[in-house]
Amino acid sequence: MNVALFRRSIAASACRPHLTKLNARAMSFNMFDLLPDLEKLKTRRSRSLKDAVDKGMVDQGFVSGFEHLTRPLNSKGSSTPPNQEPYKYPRSTASDSSLMTDLRLRCTELDKDGNVTVRAGEFQKSDLCAQHGLLPRDLRKIDSKFVNQMPAILVRSQAILVNLLHIRALIEADRIVLFDSIAAPATHSQTMLVYELQERLRSVSPVAQPFEFRALEAVLISVVGSLQSDEEVLVSLVQNLLAFLEESVDRSKLRELLQYSKRLSRFEQKVLNIRDAIDEVLEQDDDLAAMYLTQKRNGNPRAADDHEDVELMLETYLKQVEEIVNHVENVSSHVRTTEDVVNIILDSQRNSLLLLEIRLTILTVGLSTGTFLSGLFGMNLVNSLENHPDAFFVVSAIAFTAIFALTITGLRAMRNVLRKIN
Repeated sequence: MNVALFRRSIAASACRPHLTKLNARAMSFNMFDLLPDLEKLKTRRSRSLKDAVDKGMVDQGFVSGFEHLTRPLNSKGSSTPPNQEPYKYPRSTASDSSLMTDLRLRCTELDKDGNVTVRAGEFQKSDLCAQHGLLPRDLRKIDSKFVNQMPAILVRSQAILVNLLHIRALIEADRIVLFDSIAAPATHSQTMLVYELQERLRSVSPVAQPFEFRALEAVLISVVGSLQSDEEVLVSLVQNLLAFLEESVDRSKLRELLQYSKRLSRFEQKVLNIRDAIDEVLEQDDDLAAMYLTQKRNGNPRAADDHEDVELMLETYLKQVEEIVNHVENVSSHVRTTEDVVNIILDSQRNSLLLLEIRLTILTVGLSTGTFLSGLFGMNLVNSLENHPDAFFVVSAIAFTAIFALTITGLRAMRNVLRKIN
C-alpha cells in the first residue's frame, strides 16, 4: 500500500505543471475572441429593431439611442458618441395623468345671485381645502370618483357639504359649488341641475332667508323631485305588471316581475339612505346651529338650541322623503303578495300534475299484473291447459279482474291520503 501511494503522489506532482499551464490559459482568456459572435448578434438585433420600427412598434429615437449599448467606450469613459447627445427616454404619461386626475376636481360655481362664475373648472384638491377650510377627508364625500358612498350632509366651520343622490355640492354663505367627475364630460342631469339652481336662487321669496338655506333648499327640492319622478315611472311599470299577472300567469311576465322587484328594492334602499342622512342631521343640534353660515361670518353665531328655521325646512323635506318610502314599501308589499299568490297557483298546478302522475302509476301497476300473467303463459313450456277449450277465457278473466282490483284499490288509497291532508 505504501508503494502504491508513493506512485500516485509522483504522478500527481508530474501532472501539476500541466494543470498550472491550463489554469493560466483560462485566466488569460480575452473577450475580443468573441467579437465575431458579437457582430452576428448585433446584426440580428439591428434587423429586429428595424422590423419593429417599420411596424410602428418602436420609436426611431429609441433605436438611435439604443445603438450605443454595444459600442466601445470612448476616451472619456462614455458609450455615447462624441457628437451625439445622450437619448432621453420619453416618460410615461399614463400614471402621471391618472395621478393628476386623482388630485383634481371639476367644479361649477354659482354666486349668491344665481350667476355662474365658474363653469366646469378644474381645481387642485389642496387649493379647494385651503380656500374653503376643509380637510382632505371631507373631499372624499363630494368626489364623484368614489361611487359607493352613503348619502350625507356634513356641516363644517365655513361650509355645508351635501352628497345626495346625483348632487355633490359645497354650500357657503355667498356661493354654491357643484362637483363633477374630472374624467367624464358634463352630463344632462348636471346641466339641468345648474339651470334649476339658477331659477330657484334668483327667485325672491316673501320671507328673506340666508343664501345657504336657499341653496340647501334648492338642492333638496332637486333631490326630492328626482326621487318622485323615478318613483312614478317605476311604480307605474310595476302596477301594470301586477294587473296583468292577476289575470294570467305568464313565464316572461314572471321574469319581468323579478327584475322590477330588484329595481324596486334598490330604489327603496336609496331612498332610505337619503332619509337617514337628513334624519342624522336633525338629531345633531350643534350641526343645525352651525348651518347659519351668514350669521357666523358676521360674527353672530347661533346658540346650540336656536335652529328652528333650518330644522323646519329639513323636517318638511324629510316628510316628503318618508312619503316616498311609504309608497315604495306599499308597492313592494303588493309585489310580495303577488309573488305569494303566483307561488300558490304554481304549487296547485304542480300538485295537479303530481296527482295525475300518481294515477298513471297506479294504472301502470294494475296493467303490469295482466302482463305478468300473459308472460307466464307465453313461455315455451308444456302445461295441461294448451288443449283446454275454456283456458283462454278463464285466464283473461283472472287478468282483467286483477287489473281492476289493483287499480281501484290504489285510487281509493290515494283518495284517503288526500282527505287526511286536506
